[in-house]
Amino acid sequence: MKFRPCIDLHQGKVKQIVGETLNTGQQGVVENFVSEHDSAYYAEMFKQDQLLGGHVIMLGGGNEEAAVKALRRYEGGLQIGGGITSENASHYLEQGASHVIVTSYIFRDGELNNGNLDSIVSEVGKDRLVIDLSCKEKDGKWYVVTNQWKTFSNFELTLDNIRYLEQFCDEFLVHAVDVEGKQSGIQQSLVSHLSQCVTIPTTYAGGARSMEDMELFRSLCAGKMDITIGSALDIFGGKLSYKDVVAYSNKQ
Repeated sequence: MKFRPCIDLHQGKVKQIVGETLNTGQQGVVENFVSEHDSAYYAEMFKQDQLLGGHVIMLGGGNEEAAVKALRRYEGGLQIGGGITSENASHYLEQGASHVIVTSYIFRDGELNNGNLDSIVSEVGKDRLVIDLSCKEKDGKWYVVTNQWKTFSNFELTLDNIRYLEQFCDEFLVHAVDVEGKQSGIQQSLVSHLSQCVTIPTTYAGGARSMEDMELFRSLCAGKMDITIGSALDIFGGKLSYKDVVAYSNKQ
């Protein structure tokens, strides 16, 4: 288990946002934090601390310039997601991304689109693709959600479905949408479920707020998955020490 950093971009700025509010229109977006620093500042920080496999997420349009600035500052150290397709994926890899992250491009009209999945694998290769399985709970089951997390797909996170997708990608990134950005604690049942299903590197994001949460996460997944922390970190306006999180991660 290790800590994976993140740089969330909205309107060209580094922000921490309650993910579910992105689909409410500009007036309804809940911003936990808006940084005075640019994306390159955080990329340099993560580079200095030798944190690999973090992700840059473009939340809507107008973030391309800021995203590329981060990728170039920490070449090979960051993944990128948000509006990635087979048409633009290679561009971001050329700008320095280690991997591209996809969700909505391969989940279309409420179901997995194998044509688009094959297309992007053909373009970038399995070893540079991360599939984001952002999900919400419904009737006690987990389903991938797309379109800024407001559209349920019919793709359930079952053992068989996860194993099927593992054939096409290098890693998974899983946002627990119900708790994302709320600092309300990790979604324990999802963490336990994922740890029983995945066999490739998988990063969980959502709700972590303390060192106790990190230890609980490590226990629940038996150390086999990684974790992202955003709003709770002091570098993003929270109270949890970024340096303590890095130190804990380095000990694992």
